[in-house]
Amino acid sequence: MEMQSETLSEEEIAAITGYMIPSRQIAWLNLNGWKYVLTRARRPVVGRVYARMKLAGVKPSAEHVAAEAWSLDLSRVG
Repeated sequence: MEMQSETLSEEEIAAITGYMIPSRQIAWLNLNGWKYVLTRARRPVVGRVYARMKLAGVKPSAEHVAAEAWSLDLSRVG
């Protein structure tokens, strides 16, 4: 089973926006209220979980982030 990246691929961003040119992708993302960051090459980077929420119609916010509580168990180390 192949692990997916935490961010969308260039092909996935093109499929969502309908544009191959990064400046057009950025314009579409801005027009549709998507959050993204730019690489040094001025390409948009979109998080996979964020994209899934947007496409499902859920307004992404800090409240929707599932923070799993964990602690380091060193009881078996030794």
